[in-house]
Parts: sequence; C-alpha cells; structure tokens
Amino acid sequence: MTWSRALKEAARSGLTIERAKLTPLIAIRGTAGVAVVIGLCLWQGSPALAVSSAFGAFSSGIATFQRSMRPRPVLALAVAGALAVSTFLGYLAAAHVVAFVLLLTGWTFLAGLAWAIGPVSGLIGTQTVAIMLITVTLPTSVLGALQHAALIAFGGLVQATLIVLFPVRPWGIQRDTLADALAAEADYARRLRHDPVAPFDPAPLMDARLASAVTPRQAKRRPVQLHGPRGLAERVRPVLASLADPVVGASLEGPERDRARELLGAAATVLDAVAHAVRHGKPVRLPPEAMAALEVPATGPMLSGPARRAAYRLISLLADAVELTDEPVEATRPTTTAERGHLLRPSVPRLVPVALRALRREARWSSHIFRHALRVAAVAAAGYLLATTLHFGHGYWAPLASVMVMRPDFAQTYSRGVARFAGTLVGVTIAGALMALAHPGVYISAVLALVCVFLMYLLMRTGFSVTSACIAGYVVFLLGIVGAGWEQTVQERVVLTLVGGILAMLSYALFPAWETPRLRDRLADWLTANGRYALAVLDGHARPAERRPRQVREALLDARAARAAWEVSEARAEKEPVRHRGLSLHAARTASATLATMSRVTMILEAHLPDKDAEPSPGAAVFATALHPALDRAARAVRDGTPLDWSGPHAVWERWNAEGEHTGVAVRASELLLDALDDLAEALPPDP
Repeated sequence: MTWSRALKEAARSGLTIERAKLTPLIAIRGTAGVAVVIGLCLWQGSPALAVSSAFGAFSSGIATFQRSMRPRPVLALAVAGALAVSTFLGYLAAAHVVAFVLLLTGWTFLAGLAWAIGPVSGLIGTQTVAIMLITVTLPTSVLGALQHAALIAFGGLVQATLIVLFPVRPWGIQRDTLADALAAEADYARRLRHDPVAPFDPAPLMDARLASAVTPRQAKRRPVQLHGPRGLAERVRPVLASLADPVVGASLEGPERDRARELLGAAATVLDAVAHAVRHGKPVRLPPEAMAALEVPATGPMLSGPARRAAYRLISLLADAVELTDEPVEATRPTTTAERGHLLRPSVPRLVPVALRALRREARWSSHIFRHALRVAAVAAAGYLLATTLHFGHGYWAPLASVMVMRPDFAQTYSRGVARFAGTLVGVTIAGALMALAHPGVYISAVLALVCVFLMYLLMRTGFSVTSACIAGYVVFLLGIVGAGWEQTVQERVVLTLVGGILAMLSYALFPAWETPRLRDRLADWLTANGRYALAVLDGHARPAERRPRQVREALLDARAARAAWEVSEARAEKEPVRHRGLSLHAARTASATLATMSRVTMILEAHLPDKDAEPSPGAAVFATALHPALDRAARAVRDGTPLDWSGPHAVWERWNAEGEHTGVAVRASELLLDALDDLAEALPPDP
C-alpha cells in the first residue's frame, strides 16, 4: 500500500462514526461521579480546585467503560490510584524543567510498555501521562501536591462507590460475551447447512474463556447461567463440524445430508435460545419444532457411522446446554477456588508478577510495544520542550494530544490523529460559540461541562472523533469555570492539537515498527501451534489408554492464541505503507485459509477421540512420528522462504491407508490434513 492510500484509509477510519449500543444509565452514573467531585470542590473549595480535581472522576469513569472482565469498581480505583501517584510526582518535579522532562520521559516510557499487559492497562498508562502533563500548570508545594493527589483518588473512590451502590446490569459484560459465543455457534451451524466446510472464527470462544475467569470473590457471586455454557459451546463446535463434514460426517447428498441439515438447523435454534436466555437472564424458550427435530426418529432416514455418533453427541450436548441455563435468575452457587473447572483470575496484587513477566517479554528492540514506548516517550518530551520554548499558553495540550492518539501500530495512530483533530475542531467550535453567545457563569459552565461528560460516556463506542469532540467541549466549559477566555482556549486548543497530532504521526514515520516483515514469523508460529494440536490429537488415537485431555486442550488454546496473533499482524500489515518483503498479502490470506482448514480438520479428529478402553491405532502413531519432524522443517522453511516438503508424511499415510484402515475416522481426517498442508505449500512459493 502506498503512503497516499494508507493516509487516506487512516483518515477514513478515524472519521467513521459507528452505530453502537448506548448505555444511558451507565453514562448517567459516570456523570454523577464527576458532578459530585466538581460540586463538592465548588462548595468547599474554589473553581480552580474543581477544575483540577475533576480529572480523577472523569478518567476513572472512562476506564469503567472499557471492555475488561475485571469488576468495574476495581478499575475505577486502579485508575484513581495511578493518577494520584503521577499527579504527586508531577507536582514535585514541575518547578524544575530538567527534572520534570526526565520524570515525564521515564514515566511515559513505562506507560507505553503497559500495552504489553493489555489494552486497558495501556489506556490507564496514557491517562497517567495526561494528568502529569496537566499538573505542570498548577502550584508546586508538597502540601498542594498531596491535596491534589488525594482529590484525584477521591474522584475514583466516588465512581467506585456509585458502581457498588447503583449497579447497572451486573455481570453484563460476561453475559454478553458468553451469549456472543453461543450466537456465533448458532450462526456456524446455519452456515454448515449450506457449506459443509464453512470457516469459524474462534475469537468469540476466546473472549468467552476470558470472561469465565473470575477472582475468588467473584466466584462466590457468579450467576448459575454463567457456569457451564462456555464449556458446552467449546464441545459443540467440533461436533457440528464433524456432523457436517462430507468426508467424515454425513454424505454430501441424499437422506443423510437432509437429516444432518435438519439437526444443524435445530441446533442453531437451540443455541440462539440459550444465548438469549444468558444475555437477558431469563429461562430458555424453545419452539416445539426444534425439540421435535432433536428427537431420534422412529422411522425415516437415519445417520450411520461417525455421523451417527456425532448426532447423538450433539443432541446430548444441546440438552445439557438448556438444562444448565434454564435456572432462576436470582440463584447463585458458591464456588471455591479449589473447584475443578474453575478459571481463576488473579487478584490485583497477584497480577503484579504477571505484569512484570509481560514487560520482560517485550523488553527487546524488535518488539513493537517496546518501540512504541520509546516513541511516545520521545514525543512527550519533545512536545513539552517545544511548548516551553515557544511559550504557548496551555502548551501541554500539544504533547497531551500526541500521547492520547499514539498507539503501538501505524493505522490506529494515524486514524486517531485525524479523528482527534477533527473532533477537537468541532467540539471547540460549538463550545466556543455557546460561550460567546451565552456568557455562562461558574455554575452554568459546570453544568455544560457535565453535559459534555454525559455525551462522551454515552457515545464513547461510536468513534474517537465523537469522543474527541465531547472532550474538547468539556475542556472549554471546564476552563470557563475559572474564567479563562474562550477565544484563547479555542485557538490554542485547535492549534496545539494539530501540532501534537503532527508530532505523533512524524514519530511513527521516522521510527516505525512495521508488522509486514514479521508476517512469515507469525505464520510459522501458527503452523507450529497447529502442528502441536494435531500431534496431540493423533496421539490420543494412537494411545487411547494414555490419553490426557488436558494436553489436547492446552494445544488447542495455543493454536488459537497463535491464530489471533497472526490475524492482528495481518490486519496491521494490510494498512501499512510498506512492501511485503517476501510474503505478499495475497499469499498471506491464502496461507491463512489453509491453516484455518488444518485447524478445522484437527478439530473434527478431536471430536472422534476414542474411549480409553478402545483399541490403539498403530497407523496414527506412525503417521504422527513422521509428521512431527516434517512440521519442524516446514516452520523453518516458512521463516526462511524455502519450499515446504510433505513427502515423508504422504508416504507414511499411503502405507497406513493400504493396511486396511481407510474406513477409519483417523486415516480419513489425516488425508484432509495432508491436503491442507499441500495447499499451504502451494500458497507459499519460495523466495526468488
């Protein structure tokens, strides 16, 4: 992609306004938290104190809207604590330019590394840099620093208290995430009726697994409906694929295919009903037609072989799904941390070593997060020094705009830069016009600022340009509380936001961290993870008595994580203005499709794992032995751009098939696996 096209796509993405589900009650609650802080400071303090202390409640409210599975009060308190620390340190160093620049650079670098922990941690780190930049304009006494830090923390405490006192749809994110996974399974079942080898994106199941991890405190209060359906959704997916597959499951045409389509349609109806029940906390309601389709017919076309086993398994799993979710909404089940099957999420103190390990993993020059941390630290320091040298009024807005728009990848940084400037221009224009026409007083300005806060919370998921417009209006009205001239505020805000956006964009152009050169490594990682998954399943067929379900499960999770990492890299590479350097985007998409097919075939093979007392399959053992080194060589070949060779596994499979096991599920699925690997070899021609 050329630079002109990349910039055009980034601008279009930044200015896009999406339709999103609005949550007015949550927006009102968050606005009330900001109102409490501003109101108390106006009552007991001064307008200047109200303006400076509102940031804690404002930022804590923003954090509670993020898609995190942690309790909302914990997020609010975590943000407030981090803001209080950065505020206090910023106060102490603000009087000395050199000391403050050193502090700002180091703190911003750590905040940039926080993206290694997760997007919510990265956002919190960005907020702490923002408050540190704002503190340079405020008094610098130690007592004032402590007072202001306490007020910042008080704002987060207010938000956390309101969340506890006025809960709005508790467990809502967990319910939505689990319901989305079940609805994705239902959609998959419908697509399988018309396309027996339809692809499935495991991202909803991965999100559902994250939502199922709870702290010990949460485990005691989790609703019954959130306990079992995720595991059932995991088990239903391979059964659906096995039933629909024309090689392993029902025949492609004839009465068996008609019966398979009927079962798939009924499964989609049941899964949708369960998803609706989980999302809204209601009992499951099923139409009688779906129930009749899931009954074993006394006469008529019947399935046979592996398809028959898959059908019985599907009927049993769907019955379990209905039974597990058809519970009273108020019922809960105490859960101990030692309960098997319980996914434990570490508490905040226990999260510290996990975060440190994540930071150590990214502390390398090739890491895009490490380069982002260096980039954002340099831009923050340069922007602050530029504002100080040129004596801008409210000069911190330039580095503040840079820090707020910068992200570890090119597309987000550029699209957010465009959205930030456009939103700021609209916001300050509207707010400035109101200030010029109405000349509001202190309390009216405070009310108008709260209106902007409410609109920002309400419309947060519609787009960054909308959010930026609301924030810009909020700043204009907030500064109006202390009597700042709206003309100066509007002009400075627009100009300095433009300067900050330009600094952010230049930093990425001069010091990039492109994903395109990493595509071969990401693809090789996915192939390796898929290979481990396939080998674990084949080992279950080769030695049923020694089968370890946990080994297969962990290999599947690793394969999903590798696929997610590949998809993120591929999406970033598509928007980068660089050449492919050995792996074109067309070849990348084709290879991605073949590895997804490999995952699907392995999943079908997993659905037919034999019981522990079943006879072992010597052919599966020999095939796995030949496949293992071939996969290792293929991963190196993908990285080096050399040809892939699957002749060894092909020869072993030919002997296995000739020995009379050609009717077995394992040998037939292994043939499909080899077909996918051959397609991968064709999709990745060697480098010239």
